[in-house]
Amino acid sequence: MNLLAAEIVERFYTFLWPMLRISALLISAPVFSLRALNLRIRILLGLSLTWLVYPLHVWPNIDPVSPAGLIEIFNQISIGLLMGLTLQVVTAAILLAGQSVSNAMGLSIANMMDPNLGNVPVIAQFLLILSTLIFVGLGGHAILLGLVIESFTTMPIGKQLLSQAAWVHLVSWSSMIFLGALLTALPVMVALLFINIGLGVATRAAPSLNIFSVGFPAMIAAGFAVLMIALPSIGSRIQWLWLQGFGQVRSLVGIS
Repeated sequence: MNLLAAEIVERFYTFLWPMLRISALLISAPVFSLRALNLRIRILLGLSLTWLVYPLHVWPNIDPVSPAGLIEIFNQISIGLLMGLTLQVVTAAILLAGQSVSNAMGLSIANMMDPNLGNVPVIAQFLLILSTLIFVGLGGHAILLGLVIESFTTMPIGKQLLSQAAWVHLVSWSSMIFLGALLTALPVMVALLFINIGLGVATRAAPSLNIFSVGFPAMIAAGFAVLMIALPSIGSRIQWLWLQGFGQVRSLVGIS
């Protein structure tokens, strides 16, 4: 009986390490971190993925309450969180692009309550839904799970701690929030800029023209028209951002 209990404890110690990395990824990664996936589903998904990964490697038996075990717990959670946060940079870039387009169109007041992000402009919410569909259409969920499985080969448990260069890599990659937002919103914002210039010239030519009663409806109508025309370009830019994000995750965990 004591032999059986000792074997169960040993299996639990080896089962714990891959589950920590996978669970941290599920908490922080796009789509998996949505509140539509409640805690029970995430726990079940984490257990299922760990159960599938468990026979593929030989896992070290480290006591989690020892100093080495506590360091390894922090290390595995950090690896999973960094993988998820790397892709969350893409979500933040798309959100910022939607906010910029909403401000340019005059729809910054029209917000929706997003359970994951709070008050979000309607254009940003539309782009977030579009980005989620593109993520799933690319098979991003399968690619991400494949990357975390490969990471156990490139960053084995108990042999390699997360270096400072990984955190520097995340900080440098976070600049894509602004660059990606600019590239995504650029077609709409440039078109609305020229419309604003035209309205300014019209106001100077006819001072009696009420710019508020004419300009706001014109900006909203023109903004939606330009957004519909530029939607294929925006979709391809969002797809490019996701692919760049997966490439950053690969370099983060050392997959060539």
